[in-house]
Amino acid sequence: MYSSTTHDIRVTVQPVYLEEQSSPDDRQFMWAYQVRIENLGGQTVRLRNRFWSITDADGRTQEVRGPGVVGEQPVLRPGDSFEYTSGCPLNTPSGMMVGSYGMEAETGEWLEVAIPAFSLDSPHQRVSLN
Repeated sequence: MYSSTTHDIRVTVQPVYLEEQSSPDDRQFMWAYQVRIENLGGQTVRLRNRFWSITDADGRTQEVRGPGVVGEQPVLRPGDSFEYTSGCPLNTPSGMMVGSYGMEAETGEWLEVAIPAFSLDSPHQRVSLN
């Protein structure tokens, strides 16, 4: 699991390689990732948008931006949490993702909340120790 806290919002991510949806011979590798967003602070926030930077093992980077997550813009009151699962395909057996959520506090203040960098590792990658 990967976790980070920004502006009293904790984001935890758990990636899972999806063997049954992947086809290594065709260079198609698929992951699911479960995200838990927790409001540890004292004010209500709404998740307005997301930004992802996805880098494959060949160094190619794709950026994804959009409103909300999984079609929602959840409101998190103090102590609330929100969980969702999404997916990511790659043409290489490994990669990494990192990003941020744009959140609006009840005061109107805009908060950029970090999504921790996490690795996408399949059993089809070569592992090398540095």
